[in-house]
Amino acid sequence: MVLPFLRKRSKIIEIVAARDIVFALAQSGVCAAFSRETNQRICFLNVTADEVIRSLFYNKNNDSLITVSVYASDNFSSLKCRSTRIEYIRRGQPDAGFALFESESLKWPGFVEFDDVNGKVLTYSAQDSPGIMLLIFTKVGGHVPLKILSIEDGTVLKSFSHLLHRNKKVDFIEQFNEKLLVKQENENLQILDVRNAELTEVSKNEFMTPSAFIFLYENQLFLTFRNRTVAVWNFRGELVTSFEDHLLWHPDCNTNNIYITSDQDLIISYCKADSDDPLSEGNVLV
Repeated sequence: MVLPFLRKRSKIIEIVAARDIVFALAQSGVCAAFSRETNQRICFLNVTADEVIRSLFYNKNNDSLITVSVYASDNFSSLKCRSTRIEYIRRGQPDAGFALFESESLKWPGFVEFDDVNGKVLTYSAQDSPGIMLLIFTKVGGHVPLKILSIEDGTVLKSFSHLLHRNKKVDFIEQFNEKLLVKQENENLQILDVRNAELTEVSKNEFMTPSAFIFLYENQLFLTFRNRTVAVWNFRGELVTSFEDHLLWHPDCNTNNIYITSDQDLIISYCKADSDDPLSEGNVLV
């Protein structure tokens, strides 16, 4: 593969060291990995000719490099994140990584930020978003303090506390636009409209804690994944549909196992076949 950006020199704007490898990112968007032992170039991190890498982040938690890129194929309009294990880069296999945050719309003014100290990632999905983000503070007694901030300038738009069952573990607190989803262990799901404090509850027998979410911004719905199954809910707490023919292949459901089109009208997943044979191959379902 020939990178067109190598035709002229460009200054280095970022250098990242990870164990025995040094990564150098040029202003042109070309990123190269160099061995600290041999001082030789190992490979380029650009896996396609039209990839322009904008930033790098070394994830010490799993010894991988995260690249944030834009592509000529979509007019450099969306940020795409990829995680690649350092061991693969050391072998000269930068294309062995996998995509991150595929459910997020990271078109301008969307962004992704990495907090090295706390090991956190902040993404702002700009598509159909009201431009707010939620800060969740440490649980205090029987409530959790919350703040809603403007994504534009950080202005605190609202400060409030949400009551919790004092001795119950918090399974999750998720924000989708103006809706707040709160679930505690063995308790009902609560859907709070932060604009008017209207509260909707969904029985714990109907909504059990999922292992992963995907918010469908186009349709104002959300997907839940639990025990290989997929379900679609609306923010009135109603089950819109469940995919009876979608029994996901991997028991540890997560959002890396499925793909949703940009229009959010198709879901593609690798599912178990209609067979009791554990060695049988799965099916790709749309």
